[in-house]
Amino acid sequence: MSRLLPLLLLLVFAVACSDSDEGPGIPNVPVSEQINVTSLQYPKLRQDGGYAYLTQGYKGIIVVRQHANLYLAFERACPYNPDCAVEVDQSNLFIVDKCCGSQFNFQGGVMSGPAVYGLKQYRTSLDGSILYITN
Repeated sequence: MSRLLPLLLLLVFAVACSDSDEGPGIPNVPVSEQINVTSLQYPKLRQDGGYAYLTQGYKGIIVVRQHANLYLAFERACPYNPDCAVEVDQSNLFIVDKCCGSQFNFQGGVMSGPAVYGLKQYRTSLDGSILYITN
């Protein structure tokens, strides 16, 4: 029995450390996008808390401006039901999936609803006014 315990613990850690924290069922599609955050095409990205929708990704991407030098990009597929796309609520206070009712903050974290995983986040880097979004 004493030899079995270390193997059992190893198995528990292997399962606990699996790469499933983005949510089950969201297909991984290649993303390599660049946008000019000062473009007239994205007027809301000129203010903190502003956002823009892009068509890339699985269900699309939502870009959120945290402040002038920090933009976050999230997959719009809901981690609870990837067939549904999230959007910014009309109050502009949070992101919502109208299919299941899950709510997410502008950092991608779950605020309420059946979703237990946060929004899948893409990497972003800003070079001047060009924002690069990749996975």
